[in-house]
Amino acid sequence: MSRAVVFGIAGDATLWIADLDAGTVKQLDAAAGELAKVAELRKAGATVVKKVDFAVAVSTAKAAFSGHVES
Repeated sequence: MSRAVVFGIAGDATLWIADLDAGTVKQLDAAAGELAKVAELRKAGATVVKKVDFAVAVSTAKAAFSGHVES
């Protein structure tokens, strides 16, 4: 099973890829194929979730490590 996640933060057009096994997060320079189609849906305001069952944007990593989630 692959353990990588492509994600974007609301209000920011950048897409990111997190490789959980390698412990890295990198900017995704260009989306291609089906991913490009999904990225276009996102630009139009769609929220797309697939095979991810929990995600929360936080202000800082420190906030997440302390258990704080902004409402």
